[in-house]
Amino acid sequence: MNGFPFLNFHRKTIQHTKFSIFSISSMRSASITTAQSSDHILGSALTSSQCGVVLQSVTNSKSYREGQSLHAHLISSGVIQNNTYISTKLAAFYANCGHMDQAKIMFDGIVLKNSFLWNSLIRGCACNGLPLRTIVYYREMLSFGQKPDKFTYPFVIKSCGDLFLIQIGQRVHCEIVIRGLDSDIYVANSLLAMYSKFGDMVNAGLVFDRMSVRDLTSWNTMVSGHVTNGNSDKALDTFHLMETSGLVPDSVTLLAILSVFADLRMAKQGKAVHGYVIRNDVAGCNSFLINALINMYSSCKFMVDARQLFDITRKDTVSWNSMISGYARNGNALESLTLFCQMVTEGQGTDLATFIAVLDACKQVPALDFGMAVHSHLVRKGFGSNTLTATAVISLYSKCGSLNCARCAFDELKDKNLVSWSAMLAGYGLHGKGREAISIFHEMAANNIVPDEGTFTTVLTACSHAGLVEEGRELFHLIEQKYNNKPGLVHFACFVDLLSRAGYLDEAYEIIKKMNFEPTSDIWTSLLSACRVHGNITLAEVCAQKIFELDNQRACSYICLSHIYAAEERWDDVEKVRSIQSSEGVAKPPGCSFM
Repeated sequence: MNGFPFLNFHRKTIQHTKFSIFSISSMRSASITTAQSSDHILGSALTSSQCGVVLQSVTNSKSYREGQSLHAHLISSGVIQNNTYISTKLAAFYANCGHMDQAKIMFDGIVLKNSFLWNSLIRGCACNGLPLRTIVYYREMLSFGQKPDKFTYPFVIKSCGDLFLIQIGQRVHCEIVIRGLDSDIYVANSLLAMYSKFGDMVNAGLVFDRMSVRDLTSWNTMVSGHVTNGNSDKALDTFHLMETSGLVPDSVTLLAILSVFADLRMAKQGKAVHGYVIRNDVAGCNSFLINALINMYSSCKFMVDARQLFDITRKDTVSWNSMISGYARNGNALESLTLFCQMVTEGQGTDLATFIAVLDACKQVPALDFGMAVHSHLVRKGFGSNTLTATAVISLYSKCGSLNCARCAFDELKDKNLVSWSAMLAGYGLHGKGREAISIFHEMAANNIVPDEGTFTTVLTACSHAGLVEEGRELFHLIEQKYNNKPGLVHFACFVDLLSRAGYLDEAYEIIKKMNFEPTSDIWTSLLSACRVHGNITLAEVCAQKIFELDNQRACSYICLSHIYAAEERWDDVEKVRSIQSSEGVAKPPGCSFM
């Protein structure tokens, strides 16, 4: 049948389908009453307009089976033959139900494509995880001379954001302005969401400021955009402006603002939101809000409140993860591991976030045997090859002293990124394996992984702990000579510590004087400690004076200088230093051991 290329696909369906009453009887025009039986209805041919009404009904309800049955009826009755109107409705039906391949077959068979048909395909692709196909259809629509409208652009913009197509998104924005559609609130809200995905809150703010009408979605998009892009202060300011505009926040607003309060450690405001949620039963106090509240309390170190909320609500994986990671973040690793065991015992499903939180807790204890059991469990769950979990496992084994296990986990990882290499490098550095750390560093460079500031800090620290002065000098100069980066303050601190430990006190002092940064008390403290080891009283007094000027509450500086004087039997100076320490009210913190 010309105009219906789907005929062969549905030939068997036509032969075997038994039409139920479905809602053809209820959706037909007034000329066919609902009292008629389905057999009588299907015995007579539906008109084109009646079919359009029924198709619109199944499209709105996404009733795929009923739509297929109706499609088969249209074929057998011949209504669809050379009927562009019905074919367009069918294409829209399949697109709305997410069956894009079938929608495309219908689409390709229609010669005269109108804007409704194009918009149906564009919307279907955008809403069903096919953003690239959305952009392709949009370009074809333009090439066919069909003008996009306010129903086209929101889905094209969404696809640009999903694909992170910044330049194309900006061009589409220009087209929207030229066509005068930027005043449409749905188009403008889509632009806000797109720029938020790009991390471009400046342009999002410009779009927002130019909107003559803003709805709750506009404000929510701006607040969430600032939160997602790590600007909690701006998110809070936007929320306050929203309050002054008279809009009542919904669950989306509260989710975003709870994230802000968690980030800024604003427990008092978070509790106020909790009270508001309970009093107003916002969205039935859904699980997303409960989990956001648990995360807010744990981020603010209110673990008792978080646990109380956790214990009285229906738990899902996110709830468990929030509590497990909350305990780990707040230094209660044992409770974190206990909760994980309870989670597994109760049969709650675990995910990637669960294992990352548990592995972090294992590192704090340190619990090597438990960590190995968790490692085995995550491998069985299929997360063994995941870069995030593998990196956490490497870090766990390193901190628990099992470098062989750490290296095995590292070697088994196929997709190594900068964090993975740095974790293995840090493991060697932590255990004084300086040469192995340098070897890993060069191996990383050979694999075209560009080191960052943290990587250089780690390898310089490894050289310092292993006393590898020449290697450290070479690496320090590599930062600028090979990677065209200026050494930062932390790199100078590591290099000074390396030279000081090795006894090159004068060179370390010259490095400090030539720095482009103001030396911190930590840098002077490193040199002071080395002066005590190597007996350089003159330089020690210079360092101590600098430390007292920057931070006169450092007990270790007074004690170190006092010990230097005592080693030289300068008891008057010892008494003077301790007297100054006492007058400043500086007390040495008591020693403690995890064991």
